[in-house]
Amino acid sequence: MNSTPYTAESKKRERFFLLSLAGIQFTHILDFMIMMPLGPEFIRVLNINTHQFGLLLSSYTFAAAAAGILATYYIDRFERRKLLLSLYAFFIIATLACGLAPNYEFLFIARAFAGAFGGILGSLVQTIVADSIPFERRGKALGTVMAAFSVSTVAGVPLGLFLSNHIPSLGWRAPFFFIAIISILILYLGYRNIPKIAGHLDHIHEGSRLSQILKILTARQNIKAFIFMALIMITGFSVIPYIALYLTANVGIANSYISLIYLCGGIATLVSSRLIGHMADKYGKVLVFRVLAIVSFIPLLVTTNLVPVPLWIVLLNSTAFFVLISGRMIPAMAIVSQLVEPKIRGTFMSLVGSTQMLASGIASVLAGLIVTITADGKMEHYNLVGYGAVACGMLTFWLVGYIHSDTKKHKEIP
Repeated sequence: MNSTPYTAESKKRERFFLLSLAGIQFTHILDFMIMMPLGPEFIRVLNINTHQFGLLLSSYTFAAAAAGILATYYIDRFERRKLLLSLYAFFIIATLACGLAPNYEFLFIARAFAGAFGGILGSLVQTIVADSIPFERRGKALGTVMAAFSVSTVAGVPLGLFLSNHIPSLGWRAPFFFIAIISILILYLGYRNIPKIAGHLDHIHEGSRLSQILKILTARQNIKAFIFMALIMITGFSVIPYIALYLTANVGIANSYISLIYLCGGIATLVSSRLIGHMADKYGKVLVFRVLAIVSFIPLLVTTNLVPVPLWIVLLNSTAFFVLISGRMIPAMAIVSQLVEPKIRGTFMSLVGSTQMLASGIASVLAGLIVTITADGKMEHYNLVGYGAVACGMLTFWLVGYIHSDTKKHKEIP
């Protein structure tokens, strides 16, 4: 796609290409997020405790991280389109298996497989965008793909609740069947609109595969990128898992309004993601990232220090939180994806994806160790989590400049 003139016809092809990738991104993130609101039903129906449910959630995250590391051995050795569609087909099978699971043990294994395939899909989608879209348009392209990420992140909670509550014959199985059906349609869309991407295969890979991976993993500029992406994830995912609990326990928001809060955030991010991508291309990725990072501290600190207020104030703040926190990822991924040559980009992005998954899991665990629930059901020390998140956000503000200076060595950057 880089070599073809950007005509009206190629623009149309690119749009459908990006929509296909966005669909894949949407479904595999939704598959993870849709689990969170179903905890009470899983505990009741499967006769498990909260610890077992936590393991059910973490099986997806840590399997995704492990699979991303494993993928470094082969991801740059195959043609991108064939690998993406094959992995997506396996993801659909794993998700369908979750819906058919007869017991907790089977569901645990199926979730791990879904996470393994889903984790690789995320980094592969971002690799394909970086391989196919020129740097000067990459912010907007990633904005399209990341819009799916943002919407699935915030829409997973209300959608999971809606499907499980309105299809009582299926209950918690309904969301998995829904994702499987939608994914089959997106698989066909991808088959029709994602072109063959094999430019990276023309490069000669010298030395053993392990030595190549270690070289990528230990390169100084890459280490900075891994730390940068980990800090971005910690900033958001130390706060996000506990928002619903804090709003209901401390702010006094009724449980029935939690879905509305996430829905408003999802709609807003759908609109804002492409706009943020366009601004990143026009005004510079570093500048836009730094502005979003600093401005995001306001709703982040409000979220973790909120006192009982009217619902409309909660909605304004939570929507701003989701837009700004998720928006940082668009310029960040555009910068990081440019850090390495195309021949090793798949391997590098797999390692970035694993870093993101590990960091998000560690963030929620650390936040869980900080916050406490009092005898009257109130959450304490959430404000400390917010201060820690801001500290991590400040580090990303500083670190992004160093990473961008490393990307300037690549010939694509004007």
